[in-house]
Amino acid sequence: VVIAVMDFHFMGGSMGSVVGERITEATERAIEKKLPLIICSSSGGARMQEGMFSLMQMAKVSAAIGRYRKIGRPYISVLTDPTFGGVSASFAMLGDIIIAEPKSLIGFAGPRVIEQTIKQQLPEDFQRAEFLLEHGLIDMVVDRKKLKDTIYRILTLLK
Repeated sequence: VVIAVMDFHFMGGSMGSVVGERITEATERAIEKKLPLIICSSSGGARMQEGMFSLMQMAKVSAAIGRYRKIGRPYISVLTDPTFGGVSASFAMLGDIIIAEPKSLIGFAGPRVIEQTIKQQLPEDFQRAEFLLEHGLIDMVVDRKKLKDTIYRILTLLK
């Protein structure tokens, strides 16, 4: 198994050129070795300080995931709190199996920005993992303590 993990404690988990390169490298390693790929996302979005270079990572990583799909191995995307912006708009939502931790906030723009844009109040649980599960956007909500066993069972079933 090849695993890539984002850390929200470092610059809000923002995706810049180095993060994009590392996730792409992990994906390419999974292609080369024909191994399952797991990416754990936690991000506030693209790294604004890098401008277009950070936005280009959405396409770069998504293209790598597209190449990965051709080998027929599972890509499991694990969404933690929070997963926002370009990460959620690209590779985080491309998993064959998408797992989120309970109560995680997941989306592109934050609820306040959306409410100001559409001039409507959103449901209280909007963008929470459970809301996404209920609306078919993710496959399961799993507590972190049970993630290892859940992922193991999924990988065993998909051998």
